Amino acid sequence: MSLAPVLILLLGIAIGIPVAFAIGMAGLSFFLISGAMPPEIFIQRIVAVTHSFPLLAVPLFVMTGVVMNYAGITSRMMSFAEAMTGHWKGGLAQVNVLLSTLLGGVSGSANADAAMQSKVLVPEMTKRGYDPAFSTAVTASSSIISVIIPPGIGLILYGFMGDVSIGRLFLAGIVPGVLICAAMMGAVALRARQLDLQPAYEAPLPWAGRGRAFRGAFLALLVPVGIVLGIRLGYFTPTEAGAMAVLFAVVVGLVHGDLKLSHIRPILEQTMQATAVILLIICAANAFGFYMTWERIPAQVAEAMLALTQNPLLLLLLINLLLVLAGMFIEGSAALILLTPILVPVITKVGIDPVHFGVVMVFNLTVAGVTPPLGTLMFTTCSITGVRIADFIRACAPFYLVLFGMLFVLTYLPQLSLWLPNLQFDGGPQ
Repeated sequence: MSLAPVLILLLGIAIGIPVAFAIGMAGLSFFLISGAMPPEIFIQRIVAVTHSFPLLAVPLFVMTGVVMNYAGITSRMMSFAEAMTGHWKGGLAQVNVLLSTLLGGVSGSANADAAMQSKVLVPEMTKRGYDPAFSTAVTASSSIISVIIPPGIGLILYGFMGDVSIGRLFLAGIVPGVLICAAMMGAVALRARQLDLQPAYEAPLPWAGRGRAFRGAFLALLVPVGIVLGIRLGYFTPTEAGAMAVLFAVVVGLVHGDLKLSHIRPILEQTMQATAVILLIICAANAFGFYMTWERIPAQVAEAMLALTQNPLLLLLLINLLLVLAGMFIEGSAALILLTPILVPVITKVGIDPVHFGVVMVFNLTVAGVTPPLGTLMFTTCSITGVRIADFIRACAPFYLVLFGMLFVLTYLPQLSLWLPNLQFDGGPQ
């Protein structure tokens, strides 16, 4: 078995080559060095993956989040979150967590959520006397929720790479997403008391004010509900749900009068930029995956892991440690694309449900995004807010405990993930 492409991949990442190019170089090296087949196959493997219908969901859900920002829907959701929690101690921090949960149904991307809230909420929190490091830590940590609440892009990528039902994955993320939100809000409440953070409002808003805020956000809140119900009732596939979400976001923006013709160009530009990054990694990973399949690397990794233990509980612990380590050095989407084809055969052989494992894997790799040394969420938020990495890590310490605690709970209580999919799909595979 030739390990040269793996070494080239690791070396490329270590010296700072962008992940997509490092993966592409590693894949190309196999075709050039091995002589097993013509190099033209490398190009064919890169192009072939772009013909996948399920992958259309990625740019569509990315566009949904961009459209909602320009349509003023994000600000309406923030007003609703503040109306509900602004009277609590550390109210703006609670708004931060709640907004990440609400935005999970429209952006599907932790990085997009973290960047948006770093620009919008953190400056406002700083004005109200919040420590910027604490505000940045809350923003990065809470943005993880958005990858679990459907339609998380990570769930779509996992479903595509692992041949797992995306509809079931969407349903599987709902209960864990709500639980993580509750745990984060509890941690913020305790920390707010310790830091004596003042509420945004001296008293709870009257229910009439909350009702107005709810009406403003109501149409946006229907997006994740409509996506899940539409898939469940068979009106559209997960990919078609992305198109429906874009259409719905445009209609809502026009109804509210915030979406303008001048927004078309920036919406398309931002969508293409975000989509290009993800799809470039997927294309390169498909060529690299051909090498791994040819050399039987997934099968050999599965055999090696199963030789260590066939106990599902111990195996999940080992895999979680591997994922945390990988996520610290490789961007979450890239790690997900590379590792899913390797790990899914391992967990299915010992009877672990791939839907449950998908939620655990996506959450794990996103949690690694807030940990040093190379957490992408950590760098995204700190670069925008100007907070030093050392200050961020100190402020994030209590949230690390919550996030890794929730990872343990989701790993060893599979019914939290599987209850809704099994209920709605009668325990079947689709």
